[in-house]
Amino acid sequence: MSQPRTSPEEFESPGESPPLTGPPTGPPTGSPSGSPSGPPPTGPLTGRIPVLDVGPVVHGGRRPAKAVVGETFQVTATLFREGHDAVAGNVVLRDPAGRPGPWTPMREFAPGTDRWGARVTPDREGEWTFAVEAWGDPVATWRHHAGIKIPAGIDTDLVLEEGARLHERAAAALGTAEAEATAEAAELSGAAAVLREAAAALRDRSRQPAARLAAALTPEVDAVLDRHPLRELLTSSQEFPLRVDRTRALFGSWYEFFPRSEGAVVREGAAPVSGTFRTAARRLPAI
Repeated sequence: MSQPRTSPEEFESPGESPPLTGPPTGPPTGSPSGSPSGPPPTGPLTGRIPVLDVGPVVHGGRRPAKAVVGETFQVTATLFREGHDAVAGNVVLRDPAGRPGPWTPMREFAPGTDRWGARVTPDREGEWTFAVEAWGDPVATWRHHAGIKIPAGIDTDLVLEEGARLHERAAAALGTAEAEATAEAAELSGAAAVLREAAAALRDRSRQPAARLAAALTPEVDAVLDRHPLRELLTSSQEFPLRVDRTRALFGSWYEFFPRSEGAVVREGAAPVSGTFRTAARRLPAI
């Protein structure tokens, strides 16, 4: 049996390249930016789920998009993946100090369009940034499969055990999250308890399979997973600039003031004499 070649010198055929070495590649680890359970990534992440056509973007991000304080606008992007597993996304809006805003999930505009969006609202002036994160949603994928297999009696025990493990993973992720306040820590603890109860119900053989599944589809579980989803295969777009101006910038216009008109002299029978910057400056206190 031939031995695997690991040295570049062992590759003698023209155009043949040595195998890649180093640590194995895989989905990014840790908690991504803006997530409800961890620190932000240090930069754009390349993954299996593309993030395309992000907006609002000016000249590919070379110039900032603009908004005013308190203005709500929509961030959009195209998100998709191979296969039939569920995909989801969220927006990370960062203030001028680099602090991420609240968790902002995106919603697909219409099923099958791959166009997603979410509304965000900057609350102060300055140079902001925003990015879009896309990720696989294993719980949503499991729910889809379970909704088909459990009623049909196909692989019942396997499907329910898979669901229990997914809910345990989601609960464990909440246990490692860093809470910034006592109230937040209590909220994370309560959310983890809801997920663990769902996992226990999925394994409760004293119930019928349909009842076990229903225990993991309650509004309480939905609320926790909406706020603290289990995310895989994270991909992050680049951070795009956003300039937030005072509210008046939304409706103020450059043509409110014409220097040539301020101080102009119009005499009957003579050609009008335009104003100058000097005569216009005399009107500045009134403006």
